[in-house]
This record gives sequence, structure tokens and C-alpha cells, in this order.
Amino acid sequence: MAAVCFMIALILYIVATVSFLSYSLRRSEALSNVSLSITAVGFAFHTITLIMRMTGASSSSPPSFSDALSFFSWMIILVLLIVEFRHRIHVLGSFMVPLAIVSLISAAALPESEPTLQPVFKTLWFHVTLSMLGTVGFAVAFVAGVMYLIQDRLLKSKQFNVLYSKLPALDFLDHLNQQSIVLGFPLLTLGIVTGAISAELARGSYVSWNPEQTWAVVTWLFYFVVLLGRLTIGWRAKRAAYLTVVGFACVILTLVGVLLKGHSALS
Repeated sequence: MAAVCFMIALILYIVATVSFLSYSLRRSEALSNVSLSITAVGFAFHTITLIMRMTGASSSSPPSFSDALSFFSWMIILVLLIVEFRHRIHVLGSFMVPLAIVSLISAAALPESEPTLQPVFKTLWFHVTLSMLGTVGFAVAFVAGVMYLIQDRLLKSKQFNVLYSKLPALDFLDHLNQQSIVLGFPLLTLGIVTGAISAELARGSYVSWNPEQTWAVVTWLFYFVVLLGRLTIGWRAKRAAYLTVVGFACVILTLVGVLLKGHSALS
């Protein structure tokens, strides 16, 4: 049943993406409501999937990396629905739903026999939740940065087209970028700390310096510098947008490293 709900959610997210992209390129506002409705229904099926997975999990079958990717995707859609409810930024779905789809497809691509996450992740959902919440914050900062760069380019080239009219103002995007990092950074920090404590309890070592842990530390240091620059030096606008795009690339490399290690463990 969980697998069926998962596939329904994935299909609905794909349909919603097509609808959102059509909305971004057309002047019809009706498409925004259709896109949001499809996304909300997909989110409901996705929620059912996660509930089934969580209630079915036990000490013998702790959260897997596939579950973590699915949770990350779920949080992306949740943030989209919250921002949409508060600010009515319909075009945001054109950028965030595709991120959720990529994460879900990656989760679906993992084999059934994929080993569960290493002891560092096995304590509870607590460490995974904190780490993924921090990653979601960086994902939103990434989306805000991409939207900022697109809007800035449209303004400078004086291309006042349909997409320009639907993108938020540059000041709002810059504020969203900063707030997302401010919220995401402490969550990732707590995720890394709880992961290190779990590793100490399980293996007697806080850090083993495997590739995914190394990239996690690199990502943490990068966003620490970006956050410090934004709050003290005053890094803003285009520079901040570029930095968050680069920073999210580090996040992706971390996730890919975990994924590749899981596959290599099977071969």
C-alpha cells in the first residue's frame, strides 16, 4: 500500500510540475490553482506513505537513505505550501516541485535490498529529521538565489515578459534567501552534532572522516562563512545568490556520496 501511495504522489508531482511550468510561461492565473491543487493531493498521498513507513519501522528496520530522501522531498512540498499560503507566490512551485521530484526518483531508484543507514543514522529519526530540515532550508535558499539571478538578468536586459511579472521582487528574494540560511544552518548543526554523538555511542568515534561526513563538514563550513558574511560584512543580493547556488551543490555532492556508497556496499 505504501508503494502505491508513493507512486501516486510521484505521478501527481510530475503532473503538477508540468502545470506549474505552463503557468510560468502563460498569463492564465487559473493554472496556478490547478497546479497547487494537484500538488496538495500529491502531498496527501506522500504523507500517507511516510506515516506507513514510520509506523512500520522498528529496531530491526530503521530509517533507510531512501526514507531520508522521501522525507526531504516531503519537507520541500510542505515549505512550498506554507510559503504559498502566506505569500501567494505561485511561480515558486515551478522551482521547488522539480526538486522534490528529483529526490523522490532517487529514493525510488534505490534497490529493495539497500542497506539501512550506517550506525551514525540508526539512533532514531531524530538525527535524520534535523539534517534534512537543515538541507531543506538550504534548498529554499538555493531556489531563492536562482529566482533572484533570473529576475536580475531579466531586469538588466529589460525583458519584461510573463516570467518577469510572476517572479517576486528582488528584495523579497534576497530576504527569503537570508532567512532560509538562518533557519537551515542551526538545524544542520544540530543534525551533525547528534550524528557525531550517535557515532560515538555506536563505534566509539565521533568522526570517521568518510566521504559523506567530510562533505557534510565542508558544507557546514561553507554556509557558516556565507551566514557570517551576510550578518556581519553585509553580503547581499547577487553575491549571496551565487554563493547559495554553490553551497547547495556541496549539499548535492554529500547526498550523492551517501547514495554511491550505499550502491557500492551492494556490489
